[in-house]
Amino acid sequence: MVGKALGLLVLLGDEPRGASAADISRRAGLPFSTTYRLLGSLTRDGFVDYEPDGRRYHLGLRVFQLGQRVSNHHGFAGTALPILRRVTGRTAEATILSVRDGIHHLTVNKVDGPQTFRVTSDPGHLGSLSATAVGKVLVAFAEDAEREHLLAELPLERLTDRTIVDRDAFRAEIEAVRRRGYAVMDEENETGMRALAVPVLNAQGYAFASLATAAPVFRLTVEGLEAHLQVLLEAAAELADRLPQR
Repeated sequence: MVGKALGLLVLLGDEPRGASAADISRRAGLPFSTTYRLLGSLTRDGFVDYEPDGRRYHLGLRVFQLGQRVSNHHGFAGTALPILRRVTGRTAEATILSVRDGIHHLTVNKVDGPQTFRVTSDPGHLGSLSATAVGKVLVAFAEDAEREHLLAELPLERLTDRTIVDRDAFRAEIEAVRRRGYAVMDEENETGMRALAVPVLNAQGYAFASLATAAPVFRLTVEGLEAHLQVLLEAAAELADRLPQR
């Protein structure tokens, strides 16, 4: 039952506007009575909030509290945040820190730029490893055996008309990322957005995180992003020195 309850929390995490018990039951593949009982227990313990007017469930503050503890433990808040703010101060664009979570990247921190157009990859966001700059870096600089596994098995979902969905082309892209030391996303994950990412490397030379600058296409060309490469590399080296390495 614990696993089922945790599965419901994961499903709710994909529903920023909340979901009804019937919707959650259907998505979880559980009987409605089981889902309703589990949601009641999670609500009583503060892991889930219930909105009576819309009869919808949302993640509760208890989840946020635990998430903040994890973030602080790994240094993503106190240690990393000032470095991300410094990068954004120099680039005037959003700075994103991500780690790998299975076949996704997980955004663990982000600092928005001063411009009015926001990047939507907020902390807690799970995204594609194959279609994003941060994801490509995490694949390219994974441990050798893990990289080969991802190259062979990672789902290549088409998100835009520029997403790489051919297995050989994806392998070639990852090899190019390893050669040049950074990855670019040019509207492959989201139409109208570009990003450039570099690895945050452990002592063995493998990425335990990735750091990116992201901007809308109308504001920065690929060459404009690449002009910020040295800023990102310096920040990634500082993060590698200061963050606990997983």
